[in-house]
Amino acid sequence: MNIDQAECGNLSELSALLGQQLDAYLKFESPDAMRHPETWRGALDRPLPEQGVGAAGVLSELSEWVIPNGSQIPRPGCTSFITTGATTMGALATLAGAIASPQRMGLTAFNLLEEVSLDWMARMFDLPADMKGVYSSGGSVANLVALGGARQAAFEAIGIDPARDGVSRPCRIFASAECHHSVQRAAAVLGMGRQSVCKVATDDQGRMRPDALKQQLREDQQSDRLPVAVVANAGSTNRGAIDPLRVIGDIAKAHGLWFHVDGAYGLPGILDPRVAPLYDGLELADSTIVDPHKWLGAPVGIGATYVRDRELLNRAFTQEAATYLEGSLIGEGITHSMDNLGIPYADMGVELSAPARGTVVWALIREIGLEGMRERICRHNDMARHVAERVQAHPNLELVSAPTLSIIGFRYIDENEPDLNELNRKIHRRMVQRGNAIPSTTVVNGILAIRPCFVGARTTMKEADELVDEALSAGQYLTTTTNEIAEQR
Repeated sequence: MNIDQAECGNLSELSALLGQQLDAYLKFESPDAMRHPETWRGALDRPLPEQGVGAAGVLSELSEWVIPNGSQIPRPGCTSFITTGATTMGALATLAGAIASPQRMGLTAFNLLEEVSLDWMARMFDLPADMKGVYSSGGSVANLVALGGARQAAFEAIGIDPARDGVSRPCRIFASAECHHSVQRAAAVLGMGRQSVCKVATDDQGRMRPDALKQQLREDQQSDRLPVAVVANAGSTNRGAIDPLRVIGDIAKAHGLWFHVDGAYGLPGILDPRVAPLYDGLELADSTIVDPHKWLGAPVGIGATYVRDRELLNRAFTQEAATYLEGSLIGEGITHSMDNLGIPYADMGVELSAPARGTVVWALIREIGLEGMRERICRHNDMARHVAERVQAHPNLELVSAPTLSIIGFRYIDENEPDLNELNRKIHRRMVQRGNAIPSTTVVNGILAIRPCFVGARTTMKEADELVDEALSAGQYLTTTTNEIAEQR
């Protein structure tokens, strides 16, 4: 076979075949990959091939060994993670970008859609009009970019450019005790250190306590640390808690601190009119983040950071001009798409090479519109509330963490069981092994809870009911078996 034919093939024919294979996968009829791992491992883990098998051969192996043994995450009943399976439109737009715009840079339609989609999300989530965004690979990097802006602002205020000269004194970031662990990692990568993050106590619903924040700020005034930012949650990953944003924002402003709101998961919750009032104060934020690869249904690898002053990000993350790149471009008399890079997103974050993520987000919003997004958010929040109602109505179930958004925590209880945490750990593992409903677990105030998070576009009320039924079935099976064994003794 000719090398070009092997590498390129006919895209329309090959993508049609791949589409058929993926349609079969989306029926979710294949057993879990670890049911018979020896088969696909043996077929795939081979020595480096001297000769290629061609495009048709690769597609055949994808069809037989790879796709059927893929992840459980896209299943409608998998509610373990806040990331989920991409929608069909998200996958198609990703493919379009991979072929037609392997880089987001250049004066192309793809580059335009970076900004269009960022502006659409800003309007959709009621962000202040002066906030502008930049895409990255997800919430972890999005938090890093936001806190990089906060670090830059804090040091510039005392006459230092930390991006150019480095961090010259100890720093302090004040964050909810339930903040995402990427906040600590961002502090480490930015040279401030994980220990610079001061965890602020939360209330019984997992929300940052303003009085505790004030106390920490007072105590820290006695140190030589440079206060950098206050980080609040707009939908924590553990419980979906929304911190009292206005009060916290006012405290941050009173102390001259950057106010960052982590909305990686929960920011789209503002579309639900029932919880929208909880986002009061969002307009005080200097930065906020959201992950389209969560509730919006994008493929994993898309996060967005919004800041009031994008030029600040440019100062924090600029690589400075390269002769082979910026030096080969022009600023006036543009007649070709490669005369200019367009908006310099590469100098506003940590990635130079990056895919055209905005096209994916644009396609997702364009497909179903604001109305469709609102329906999805409300549907998932309804599902969490429905589960809570069923839990509270059943004598063997107990609500551990009431839903604010689409996350809920509950557990199975039995008066004859001395260790309910261990019982619920076993219930969870049995549910996972059965593979119909796959939640995660978390610990709330020492109590191990079964924790579903409803965000998948393909997930419906049917899966919510099946999850409760599976938990009850597993609990009844395990407690019955334990009691039978005890009676035999």
